[in-house]
Amino acid sequence: MRSRLTRQRFALLFAAIGPGLIAASADNDAGGITTYSLAGARFGYGLLWVLFLTTISLAVTQEMGARMGAVTGKGFGGLIREKFGARWAALAILIMLAANFGTTTAEFAGIATSLRIFGLNRLITVPLAAIAIFILIAKFDFQRVQRIFLISSLVYFTYVVSGLLARPDWRLAVGSTLRPEIALTAGYLLMFVATVGTTITPWGQFFIQSYIVDKRLKEEDLPYMRADVYVGAFFTNLIAFFIIVACAATIWATGMQISDAAHAAAALKPLAGRFASALFAFGLLNASLLGAAILPLTSAYATCETFGWESGIDKTPGEAPIFFGLFLFFILAPSAIVLAIDSGLLLQAMILPQVLNGMLLPAILIFVLKIANDRSFMGKFTNSRAFNAIAIATTAVMIALTILLLGSPLIERLT
Repeated sequence: MRSRLTRQRFALLFAAIGPGLIAASADNDAGGITTYSLAGARFGYGLLWVLFLTTISLAVTQEMGARMGAVTGKGFGGLIREKFGARWAALAILIMLAANFGTTTAEFAGIATSLRIFGLNRLITVPLAAIAIFILIAKFDFQRVQRIFLISSLVYFTYVVSGLLARPDWRLAVGSTLRPEIALTAGYLLMFVATVGTTITPWGQFFIQSYIVDKRLKEEDLPYMRADVYVGAFFTNLIAFFIIVACAATIWATGMQISDAAHAAAALKPLAGRFASALFAFGLLNASLLGAAILPLTSAYATCETFGWESGIDKTPGEAPIFFGLFLFFILAPSAIVLAIDSGLLLQAMILPQVLNGMLLPAILIFVLKIANDRSFMGKFTNSRAFNAIAIATTAVMIALTILLLGSPLIERLT
């Protein structure tokens, strides 16, 4: 009897697994890896303490989104429209789409940058990647797409290996994680906001809730769904930790200067070995492809749910033409921008969207908090006091950081 119960629990766990791990892994996209690489290369171990805080905030905010999807059976955009009306829903969607467009552009910039390491031209690689991503979503059913996403998530362990091969100063790394160091300079604040903005994203709130609804998870799946979300939050920042550590131990320690994640991968070669360098570059490609699939998917899901249009991976383009049309647009337009811009602007295309994510995040979290505490939607599954405290603190910190960042030229003159 006990063994049968254990098997049933494992079956339920594996049925619920996916949304949390995939959503969190996609946070470590091209822009994220570039951000963490630059954080380690420019500030050494000094920003590791931020990861400790964002792990908690990511776990809480993603659990809130997943819980709302399981309890209501509706996407985030649809709930905003139902509670606040069409105008507020349109505003929330515009915020999310603005952030998504920039971040999707960063994904294709990451594809171009990562394959440039192997001598491949972006005029070939970016269009091929765009075609492959559209075929994946348009031709495969939900279960197959999820398996591919999960396998892609596991590839991130290449960064753990790269970090270990870099032979970091573990005493300094652990000490920096536990002892915050804050500098009121434009560069530090920009990297701070980008680090938070690439981990806890506006699109992540829309994606995980849509994924839960599409996966048809219910209230009874909440314990297993929470396990998936919490493991995903820990996993994504574990990878971020090793990316920062790898660059801090090699590039920052030797005083080298890099401009993006591709330069970080190349710089690792003489410092940590060819294997570490190749793994770092391959990880960037994998992350870029995963993000380039999930971000357009999120844009299409959220927009269709908000305005009541047919959506879903299991549907055909004929059954959900607007859904697949939006998905195609959010692949083609960002990839066209990456093909058109000067190669020297690829770094800005990967970093600036992460800063924008961080600035826009508070507006989305306010909607999340309002709905997650509304008993007419959530019944007995409203937020606990601890969850409210963490989500409110995250929102307040991001607002304060945005104000500090915008006023950083003045700060630098005064300090």
